[in-house]
Amino acid sequence: MQHRRVPRLSAVAAGLTALAVLGLVGCDSGGDDTRSAPASRPSVIAPGAPGEENRTLSAEDAERERREDDTPNAADVSYARMMILHHTQALEMTGLAPGRAESPKVVKLAERIAAAQKPEIGAMKGWLRTHGKTEQDAGHGHDHAAMPGMATEAQLRQLRAAEGPAFDQLFLTLMITHHQGAVTMATDVKGQGNNIQIEEMADDTVAQQTSEINRMRDLL
Repeated sequence: MQHRRVPRLSAVAAGLTALAVLGLVGCDSGGDDTRSAPASRPSVIAPGAPGEENRTLSAEDAERERREDDTPNAADVSYARMMILHHTQALEMTGLAPGRAESPKVVKLAERIAAAQKPEIGAMKGWLRTHGKTEQDAGHGHDHAAMPGMATEAQLRQLRAAEGPAFDQLFLTLMITHHQGAVTMATDVKGQGNNIQIEEMADDTVAQQTSEINRMRDLL
């Protein structure tokens, strides 16, 4: 009796093993399909022009359209105008270093700042001309004191009168504040502007002037 029952048990076990294998294959297949399914990204509703319906775009298409339409807005124009004045004051301050600074490192730093900001002024003036804008908003000139980081007239007079270590200390202190103001303005326009070229100039300003701020702090 025992000899005859063994084959039946083996057959049952074999059948169960085959079913288990088939079940595992089915589970693996389903798991692969789930993993290979592409992750869906949220769509974006793009407002239509007056009289037109809104459009539903993929995130990629929405970003592409934003990049293609980089028409300057008020923030872009204001940034270019203000930064011209901001850089101009920096050139005035750096121009004092060769005759008044004691530290050769301060003189070299001032030369480096001037060499970077002169062409930037030219680039921003050219950008304004390209977009049909004047360097100053007629009847609404920018108040120097309202721009972050700008030195006051009293501070500039003090800098012009200083020499030696006193000049070095005051120059570095004022220029650090001046650079911090430029970084603030650049960061603001990156969030408020629409023009790609202005955004790129703002990126350059943040990177360059943050590096110079660290260098000046080391010299204090």
